[in-house]
Amino acid sequence: MSGVARPPRRPSIKDVAALAQVSSKTVSNVLHGQIFVAEPTRARVLRAIDELDYRPDLNARSLRSGRSGILAVAVPNLEVPFFAELTSQIVTAARVQGYTVLIDETSGVRDREVDLLTGIAPRLADGVIFSPQGIGRSQLSSLLSSSARGPVVLLGEHILGLPVDHVLIDNVAAGADATACLLSLGRRRIAAIGLPPGYDDEQEHAALRLSGYRSALEAAGLPYDPSLVVAAGARRSSDGSAAMAGLLASSSPPDAVFCFTDLLALGAVRAVYEAGLRVPEDVAVVGFDNIAQTQISVPTISTIAPDKAAIASAAVDLIVRRLAGSMADPQVVQVRHDLIVRESTAGRSR
Repeated sequence: MSGVARPPRRPSIKDVAALAQVSSKTVSNVLHGQIFVAEPTRARVLRAIDELDYRPDLNARSLRSGRSGILAVAVPNLEVPFFAELTSQIVTAARVQGYTVLIDETSGVRDREVDLLTGIAPRLADGVIFSPQGIGRSQLSSLLSSSARGPVVLLGEHILGLPVDHVLIDNVAAGADATACLLSLGRRRIAAIGLPPGYDDEQEHAALRLSGYRSALEAAGLPYDPSLVVAAGARRSSDGSAAMAGLLASSSPPDAVFCFTDLLALGAVRAVYEAGLRVPEDVAVVGFDNIAQTQISVPTISTIAPDKAAIASAAVDLIVRRLAGSMADPQVVQVRHDLIVRESTAGRSR
């Protein structure tokens, strides 16, 4: 047997501690989300974990703690690139903390979201990262107050103000930034595509980007024109194409459009070209989400870019801290966004 090569030894917590120049206890505190670790130290430990590709022994941890080492992530639709990209970031962030991720696609159906919170997740997962779509405020509030569940972190702005940890971006400011970009080009008939069909009061998120759009118009001294605001589903680029085609067929078509998702923006660009017009010369376009397709489309799409990695890291960190026993009041973590200017507003360089 002496001639048989042994498999390389898995990095240990002591190896991480040595590389980061901290104690093993400090590494353990970082892995368990303890809040008293200084941020420079936490960053150094996380870099060491990544460099060594350290993975905690989940079986041993489960035996010690009675936990599964699994986090559940529930999103409405993995065919929507934003949710697919965000989920991938959550998987990466959870792996760094030593967790495996169980992914569920709810399709925004209320009963499936309820089942997730009452059945699947409590049995299999230590905590849930959840982007609600179909469930209403009162029912979600009741489910989140149950003592039988583990920690839950909400993503996005579908329902705001519940007593639970929440990670989001400032959609009002983001909507204003997108509209201000179009205004800076001298455009004055700026449309907005993306208010959901059948909008109601429980879809609080739906009005936030519209509110930013309206505030930017007001700051520029322009009136709000409801005829330029078109409802559209957010999951298919064809919805954006149909909405844009309708706007272009009107007696006073827009010279710019703010689309509430990049999928809608991609469809809007298609409709502009099918109408024999040019982007951005005739109609400038700004989207929202910074999905990968916006970087390779023709033209490339200017967009609002939420920091998906920061959203994922914050959500996982909140779960881990709750599992470590944090009794802090529910936190609302607001993650930055950026305006990415590309060809759909700036034109192609010659």
